[in-house]
Amino acid sequence: MEEEAGREDHLLDSFLTWTAKLGVTDSPCNSPSQQNSNRCLGHSLVVSHFPDAGGRGLGAARDLRRGELVLRVPKAALFTTIRLLGDDPKLSSAVNGHPSLSPTQRLGLCLLHEMGKGRDSWWWPYLKQLPRGYDTLATFSEFEKQALQVDDAVWTAEKAILKAKMEWRQAKLVMEQLQFKPKFRSFGAWTWVCATISSRTMHVSWDEAGTLCPVGDFFNYAAPGEESSGIDDGCHTSESFLQDGLLANGIASDQLTTKGLNSHLDSFVDAGFEDHLAAYCFYARRDYKKGEQVLLAYGTYTNLDLLEHYGFLLGKNPNEKAFIPLEPGMLSLTSWPQDSIYIHADGKPSFALLSALRFYVSSPQQRRSILQLVYSGSQLSEDNEINASRLLSKKCHEVLQSLPTTTEEDDLLLSVIERIQDMNCPVEVGKLICSFRGEISAFLDGHKDLPAAQDKIVEFLLSSRAKISLGRWKLAVQWRRGYKQIIADCICFCTEVIEGFSHQNEVNIPEP
Repeated sequence: MEEEAGREDHLLDSFLTWTAKLGVTDSPCNSPSQQNSNRCLGHSLVVSHFPDAGGRGLGAARDLRRGELVLRVPKAALFTTIRLLGDDPKLSSAVNGHPSLSPTQRLGLCLLHEMGKGRDSWWWPYLKQLPRGYDTLATFSEFEKQALQVDDAVWTAEKAILKAKMEWRQAKLVMEQLQFKPKFRSFGAWTWVCATISSRTMHVSWDEAGTLCPVGDFFNYAAPGEESSGIDDGCHTSESFLQDGLLANGIASDQLTTKGLNSHLDSFVDAGFEDHLAAYCFYARRDYKKGEQVLLAYGTYTNLDLLEHYGFLLGKNPNEKAFIPLEPGMLSLTSWPQDSIYIHADGKPSFALLSALRFYVSSPQQRRSILQLVYSGSQLSEDNEINASRLLSKKCHEVLQSLPTTTEEDDLLLSVIERIQDMNCPVEVGKLICSFRGEISAFLDGHKDLPAAQDKIVEFLLSSRAKISLGRWKLAVQWRRGYKQIIADCICFCTEVIEGFSHQNEVNIPEP
């Protein structure tokens, strides 16, 4: 373990030295520290480990001020399709010979081509820093996909897998033409490429696929609401800068002038490519104390979005949503977009959902006259509000009853998965799986090449292969557990509304 950690540290040191030679720096423009250092970090940022907040990330090497430029990655260090095709005529001819390829497929082929070169690749120091695996939905097995339980989530996973397979089959023609090694032509290699591009690329104006950004992709991310303290109310998000399936927002800005800095802060920006510096620039979104993790902003994305494109969940995501099946005729009665009708992370119905419920439970004779009130968000009457809450509560109960497990059962399963992940003793693992079968049996059945013998099952559960699958299973259970909690919180909210009106009526009853 210590030997492996030492090797990782050596690779990281070599990488930071390599990037410094390319001009990557966390120092101000033309500062002495920038010109003399053989390391790209140390003035503003330092690589640190944050076990409860994303793992490896970038911490503040000193106190940082909001709006301060903390990292510049020059264009020469960016991993882009144009750069890679320009460096390799054979690769360029093969890729450009298939004009139907998407920008993402083109960048993916470039990445696989460089991976295939191994140590001979000029990008090798960077390639060694990329994660060895991801937990995006496209990597989920059938069991892991079904473990999500909720139809919308299962369908999202199925679409992600089908999309990856379709793109792989198209790109495979180029892989064969370039004579990629078999392991780099596999579907597993392609899902790794797709996940790398989805979770790590950043927006550039000249390529829809974006760019891989050495060191810049060490930043971990926070959802709005977690990192927005210190940002003025009314800030808005502009064009997408983190590609990742368009999963985070920002634009380039000039931080070197007062006008540019004001624009930068007003636009809620923390990164973007700046033409006048010919570099990707990263800014502090708020004040940071030395040692704090410096984060980039997320857009308003749900945990299912994050799982699909990034392969992880946020424990507390203020942008989480829960969608539930509604009465067939409800959506047709109003013009609200379907994706606006949901339950918030705190269990409260969205504006559109509450309006649709109020309209649906009103009498058909009233609907024409109350439509304007409904769209304004006004309560129509006490009875209407109670009936809307009762209907929503009923739908939430139906959702929870339709799912195979309860939140309590999910909590127990999560504790078992975590215990298996932490165990290294075969005897302890054997005792655990004997005392708690449940979904573990289905998990083991999902690995069809697994022998039936108990000792072989235990050996498998202690393997790195099982650890990966257990991690994805855990993510699926965590997601569905969070979904159920939102539904349960919505039931509580509806109950409070109904009881609130009942209490109000009791207070208003005149004494005899």
